[in-house]
Amino acid sequence: MGTLGLAGLGLLASSVPASALSATAPVAALPDLPEEWAERQGHLANEYLRYLSGLNMQRVCPKQVLESHAKAKASVWNSLPPKAWWNRIGYTLRVVDRIAREMNVSQVEVISAYRCPAYNAHCSGARSGSWHQANIAADVKFPAKASRVTATARELRDLGLFRGGVGGYWDFTHIDCRGQNINW
Repeated sequence: MGTLGLAGLGLLASSVPASALSATAPVAALPDLPEEWAERQGHLANEYLRYLSGLNMQRVCPKQVLESHAKAKASVWNSLPPKAWWNRIGYTLRVVDRIAREMNVSQVEVISAYRCPAYNAHCSGARSGSWHQANIAADVKFPAKASRVTATARELRDLGLFRGGVGGYWDFTHIDCRGQNINW
């Protein structure tokens, strides 16, 4: 992967445009999702899962990414990102997948990806202008020390894998592809 600026992110984030997936594309069964969330978002869940599966990631599970959206805080439900924004997260998830391969980690947990504004407002420590709301950020846990994941992400970014933010926390790492390098 080369570097991308934010302007090119929406166009080049994924080689699989959301509109190119047919309704008959093979996809694994949907995970068990909270009933209330499924009632609100279920009509797009299969199509979103097909999009994620089309990214052909080796270490990031599409069903687990979908599940990361099906959450509530203070009775406010998160949602899937707007369909026109699906490609944005593809680039970031591929970066996460590449970091996992570099670390020889078999599975990555996506804690958070897209956050709708109302849900984001209830997330502890989330900023009002969070890159999660633009669908280009993911908070991830690897079966390794978060500090090692953060260091590996920064090393690969500095080698030109992507341009974006890497935030290190005690139990997870934030990775985004905002087009400008920043650490915290």
